[in-house]
Amino acid sequence: MFFYLCKAMYLSKMPDIVKPVANNLLWNMPRDQKKVYLTFDDGPIPDVTPWVLDQLEAYNAKGTFFMVGDNAEKYPLLVNLVRSKGHSIGNHTQNHVNGWKTTNFSYCKNALKASQHIQSPLFRPPYGRFTRPQSKTLRNRFTVVMWDVLSGDFDPLINGEKCFSNVVDNAENGSIIVFHDSKKAYPNLEYALPKTLSFLTEAGFECSPLPQLYWHPATSPAEQLV
Repeated sequence: MFFYLCKAMYLSKMPDIVKPVANNLLWNMPRDQKKVYLTFDDGPIPDVTPWVLDQLEAYNAKGTFFMVGDNAEKYPLLVNLVRSKGHSIGNHTQNHVNGWKTTNFSYCKNALKASQHIQSPLFRPPYGRFTRPQSKTLRNRFTVVMWDVLSGDFDPLINGEKCFSNVVDNAENGSIIVFHDSKKAYPNLEYALPKTLSFLTEAGFECSPLPQLYWHPATSPAEQLV
């Protein structure tokens, strides 16, 4: 597993055919309500994360922030600020580790180290890349959250308009949407996030935080949400 593939090749919409292959991961929330779930990876970062919070507040939107433990350790006040505004947080490993390039023991140890600074039952693998043994181990402790819409804001080969269209052309009820509150993504995020929030609001979507819940790996998270 999984799915950025390489920096210049990724899917803005996760094909439905992929999800049953890994149905013990959370790909989307239930489709029966007009809600979407904006997520922000790689923070918290001074300037960028507070800017994201301001954009969300302007549209009465809530999100979920998958934080790198090293950043959370450096900026605990930002972690508290995110929580205080009613957003969810999740674990994104201590050092943004690529599971394909890391031993199972080291990868899981890194994720657990991040838990010292990020108290959350939610986990997202950086780059979407981890192995089946890593996934199996971590699912005993976390709900592993993937996505079904990827903005591509991290990609320097696209502009903000393309990032915006990646989201609005693919979002539907229950979509889990990936942005990044990072310096690298900020040029695209600065353009795409306000336009996305405006579009979703006008279309009648509620932007909700992911529930801070652990779903037992014996059944898929989607099944337990029904």
